[in-house]
Amino acid sequence: IFGNAAFRKIGATIVGHRNLPRALEARGAFYLHNYREQLGEALMEGIEIVPPTMLVDDRLQLDLGGRMIELRAWKAAHTDNDLTVFDTATRTLFAGDLVFMGSLPTLDGSLLGWLRQMDALTAIDATRVVPGHGPVTADWPQALAGERRYFEILARDIRKAIADGTPLREAVKTAGETERDNWHLFDDYNQRNATAAFAELEWE
Repeated sequence: IFGNAAFRKIGATIVGHRNLPRALEARGAFYLHNYREQLGEALMEGIEIVPPTMLVDDRLQLDLGGRMIELRAWKAAHTDNDLTVFDTATRTLFAGDLVFMGSLPTLDGSLLGWLRQMDALTAIDATRVVPGHGPVTADWPQALAGERRYFEILARDIRKAIADGTPLREAVKTAGETERDNWHLFDDYNQRNATAAFAELEWE
């Protein structure tokens, strides 16, 4: 999101999910503060949050001089403002953070929503994907297998904990643990994911 300012200077149209402006307004100051703490004022000079100037409500086709790309705004999954770009010429899907490979997915939207969106994602006629985290490209839809497995296991474990009357503080210690060796940053994010999943699934 910090790169938008550079493109605005050259008059580019900045495209985003219909919910992105609200998300940037809610969290922009937090992002700027955190990066200033990490990088220092010198490296953050001139950096600002620039919202999109064109919003996507559902789907949008753009003709980039004879090259068609298809943009799609997704319902709540990783966040409530996920947007994908599909290049029809090369059948390449730019999935953003709807696809994590190697590093543990982070849940900031809806577990059930993310699982539901996976079927629609795999229906996209792509042959390769550019994930939000992981290798530069990967085969599609095979690239989604690990993420789907993790979230299905997390949902299963949390549902069992809820059914057994296990309190949240205990449930998050074991939910998804069988996936530990499959992901980088597991210890950083799994309990956070489990907490979000518990809050969502206890109201099923």
